[in-house]
Amino acid sequence: MSFQRIAIIGLGLLGGSIGLACKAYLPEVETTGYDRDPATRKRAAERGLVGHVCETPQEAARQADLVIFCVPPGAMGDAAREIAEALPAGALVSDVGSCKQSIARALAEALPNHRAGGAIIPAHPVAGTENSGPDAGFAELFHNRWCIVTPPEDANLTLLTQLTTFWEALGANVELMSAQHHDLVLAVTSHLPHLIAYTIVGTASDLEEVTRSEVIKYSAGGFRDFTRIAASDPTMWRDVFLSNKEAVLEMLQRFTEDLTALQRAIRVGDGQALFDHFARTRAIRRSIIAEGQDDARPDFGRGDHR
Repeated sequence: MSFQRIAIIGLGLLGGSIGLACKAYLPEVETTGYDRDPATRKRAAERGLVGHVCETPQEAARQADLVIFCVPPGAMGDAAREIAEALPAGALVSDVGSCKQSIARALAEALPNHRAGGAIIPAHPVAGTENSGPDAGFAELFHNRWCIVTPPEDANLTLLTQLTTFWEALGANVELMSAQHHDLVLAVTSHLPHLIAYTIVGTASDLEEVTRSEVIKYSAGGFRDFTRIAASDPTMWRDVFLSNKEAVLEMLQRFTEDLTALQRAIRVGDGQALFDHFARTRAIRRSIIAEGQDDARPDFGRGDHR
């Protein structure tokens, strides 16, 4: 492993999982960490999420050769500016955010010297749970999950190779793509589903003729699955939608058109159109299981970890 000292800024689900994965799979690597919440820092130290929990972000980054920002998308620029003067000249800067274009711009503006040297290479491990905070992380989070790396055109190729090797060491499968394409893909596969889940759960909660206790008591499997997604960190998802709004709005328009077509099929009694649509989407679910990106068990294998 080329990286010997890794600083993790943000010690929630992803930052904590990176720290624990480093401890499990890269024991020779030194890790430091920082979180702006004192309670999170305290709990991170108790759990041993990193080798040393620092009281300032500058202390965490001062000797690092890899810095990974694990903060909400809207906080990336400020977090990078805080460590700018302490950051070693040759260090690689990366992140775990799910909106790559806006994050790349924020990091480049905050760290112009690293941008000029090709030492800012954003990444997005497509892994997570509905839980957040320092108690949510676990070392196996990235196993057989994809980590999308979005290098700028002038990225330092040696550092890119090292970052790829790092994520593979944590168990991830690595894919390279442009930041623009990433944001469009994730708008479909992650951002829009979360927006729909938040909407459906909110609608059910707001129904005047159905009490909240009934919504909870009689939740069928489909609604329960939506509530799992809708339990995700509200700060992070607020920032995601604002940071990737163009792609999200484009996909939301496509979804609205498809939903209107289904509305019409139901209204006119077009059972064949409904059957054909449901059969096509069922096949997609089976493909996801076949690719090993989810589990066919009734609890989706979620009980294996948390």
